[in-house]
Amino acid sequence: MIVCVTVTEDGHVGGSWGRAHRVALAAASDGTISDWREVEVGWDVAHDEGTEGSHHARIARFLIDNHVEAVVTDHMGPPMARMLGTMGIHTSLGAHGDARAAVLAALDSPA
Repeated sequence: MIVCVTVTEDGHVGGSWGRAHRVALAAASDGTISDWREVEVGWDVAHDEGTEGSHHARIARFLIDNHVEAVVTDHMGPPMARMLGTMGIHTSLGAHGDARAAVLAALDSPA
């Protein structure tokens, strides 16, 4: 499963999903992470450029292109959560602390 998590430079879960500067793409299964790739997405800057719809489309395209099946973050606004739900992407909100541990914890929680 490919999980996308907001991540800070020091490896902790970042704040708001739609304003993330950096995310990590984790390939995870059976309680382990087999691949971890961090990407500077710049959604913190892009958030206020253009319309809400164009911002959501930018994020949706990133998720589709990277085959993301789940998102882990601290916070996400209701419109974004609705969009991800429509896409069939599981969201795990309220995550904090070590980003890798948060990904594994989200895999252990019921969908």
